[in-house]
Amino acid sequence: MDFAYTLIKSKRKTISLEVRGDELIVRAPKRTTKREADEFVKKHEAWIIKKRGQIAERKATEQAVPKLTEEELRALAQMAKKVIPERVAYYARIMDAHYGRITLRCQKTRWGSCSAKKNLNFNILLLLTPPEVLDSVVVHELCHLFEMNHSARFYERVYAVYPAYDRWNRWLKENGGLIMARAGNR
Repeated sequence: MDFAYTLIKSKRKTISLEVRGDELIVRAPKRTTKREADEFVKKHEAWIIKKRGQIAERKATEQAVPKLTEEELRALAQMAKKVIPERVAYYARIMDAHYGRITLRCQKTRWGSCSAKKNLNFNILLLLTPPEVLDSVVVHELCHLFEMNHSARFYERVYAVYPAYDRWNRWLKENGGLIMARAGNR
């Protein structure tokens, strides 16, 4: 089977594949030829088909998820105004972290973020996850106040405060799409 793909060449040492819906992206070292990229795609045909199937299955499942009503979203936002700042303050004390504003939104793709101005943003849908997931996202964003990257030092800081981070981050990766799907197309 021939797959159409986008070839992105950069300063890297290996070739990799990324499947985004129907789009296939091949990332490769600058010296890679079109023929080498074609061969790499052909060699990984089974993986591409499997990955596309998983994405299609996930989309179908997400479409079947019951959507939150406007009233439910408002109630969630009200609860988030109380709960999330409390969790941020709790962990900020432990970490001796100083932050600016906290903004709460219903977002489609992000659970949290930290700006260069030390403002924190959180998704109100975190309240639909286990409390440990909320805490793991709070700690993750607070650690960005010290390290604005995802380096080894950043994760050392995360694990020092929240040793179970990997477990709850994995939970969020496995279940987060279904939770975000509950917000619908807002």
